Amino acid sequence: MENVKSDKSYLKWLTLFVTSSTLLCCALPILLVSLGFGAVVASLNYNVPGLAFLAEHKLWTLSLSALLLLFLAWVIWRPNQSCPADPQLAEHCQTSKRWNKYIFWISVVIWCIGFFFSTLLLPLRNLLNL
Repeated sequence: MENVKSDKSYLKWLTLFVTSSTLLCCALPILLVSLGFGAVVASLNYNVPGLAFLAEHKLWTLSLSALLLLFLAWVIWRPNQSCPADPQLAEHCQTSKRWNKYIFWISVVIWCIGFFFSTLLLPLRNLLNL
């Protein structure tokens, strides 16, 4: 029996993990500070030193996760994909494709939130004099 799992199945989880790091490094601290929870952000930066590294290198983090998202989009929607002829394997293949698309769009939303809060929010506030 053939292996139903795609050789690129690890990419969806890697992309979700990397885009979640953009949310943690960039969007969450700004949101917490905006809500008045600056002490929580200071405590997180002290207790989780990786967050400070990601925040200092946010352009690299956002760029890497964007490249992974583009590559994952190519893997999901590349031409000449086909599922096996066996009905049971075809059902597993279709389920896998559906989950890949769900995880991809969740990752895109997480990336957009991180990008907005880390790069666009402050210039917009300055432009609107808020």
